[in-house]
Parts: sequence; C-alpha cells; structure tokens
Amino acid sequence: QVQLVESGGGLVRPGGSLRLSCAVSGITFGIYSRGWYRQAPGKERELVARIISSGTIHYAESVKGRFTISRDNAKNTVLLQMNSLEPEDTAVYYCNVNRYSGDDYWGQGTQVTVSS
Repeated sequence: QVQLVESGGGLVRPGGSLRLSCAVSGITFGIYSRGWYRQAPGKERELVARIISSGTIHYAESVKGRFTISRDNAKNTVLLQMNSLEPEDTAVYYCNVNRYSGDDYWGQGTQVTVSS
C-alpha cells in the first residue's frame, strides 16, 4: 500500500522558515519524480518544486531562491525547506510521487499559514 505522509506545516510570521517532510512508503522502484504542490483557497493546485529521477530540479518562479527541495534516499523522504516566507505562500502543501507508469500518488496535505 502506497502512503505519503507530510509533516512540518504550521503558522509562521512573514520572513520566517518552515521545513516540510514527506515520508514515502510502499514504493521502491519506478519513480519518475518526487515533489511538492500547493493549493491556496480559491486557486488551483500548483507545482512548488520537484526532483526528477535524473536529479534535475524544477521550482516555481515564485519560490526560486527561497525554497529548497531535497530527498533522503535512505529514509525515502522528500524535504522542502522554505525560507523568507510570505503571506502569498499560505496554502495547503501536498507531497506527490509520480511513476514512469503515469501513476500519481498524493499525501493528505499540510497547512502552511504565513501571517503576522
């Protein structure tokens, strides 16, 4: 059974930092990409950052220079370090794993709120 479990969300002041973690289980091969998406109220879900199996990393323009995605293969986790957070970063953040087969897996989401 595939499971993606996110943690690390919360309330932070503008300019602050948070680190999100996604523990992946039930998938050990055939992974094309691991990534983070977010969805703000009234908006569509959008890509934040993702790591392709080749090592290539993509970031949304709005988070470049502030967010860093990484993976820990030994622990099968995906991390998102978020610095210099802005109110516009407020959203539910979702972990995603996409396989070469086209199968998509999602976590349950973790709320990130940036507010003074």
